[in-house]
Amino acid sequence: MSNDPGLRDFEEIYAGDTLIAMIIRSSFRLDATRFFSPNDFSQQLGFLSHPMGAAIPAHRHRRVQRSVVLTQEVLVVRRGRVRANLFDMESRFLCSRELEAGDIIFLCQGGHGFDALEDLEMIEVKQGPYSGRASDKVLLDEVDDDPSV
Repeated sequence: MSNDPGLRDFEEIYAGDTLIAMIIRSSFRLDATRFFSPNDFSQQLGFLSHPMGAAIPAHRHRRVQRSVVLTQEVLVVRRGRVRANLFDMESRFLCSRELEAGDIIFLCQGGHGFDALEDLEMIEVKQGPYSGRASDKVLLDEVDDDPSV
């Protein structure tokens, strides 16, 4: 967890210099809008905080050609508890974190797996389009010929 009292319910998990995941606990509070993901990530994660009466101007996003070479995921635990098992870029186990209803995890790089500790509901957000399991996912107990994974 961060030493910044405003970020005490926010955690970044690293393997060396590589950001593997970010966790925002349901108890997280901040009186400002803040984006946590680096600008060069293909998935952006932010926390928005506005006082009553504030307005976010109506807008739409321009079509911008982007290149996505790594799928990043955001999971929101709606109900239950889950253990997130995190792995480094070489598929070595790094650590586990328990998440509960209202917690959010941003899976940035490396590998991950989950164990439902209670009946579980989660919402997952990731880039698309989905290219199919054979070309998109490598199960960590499989041998993979592509060292860039």
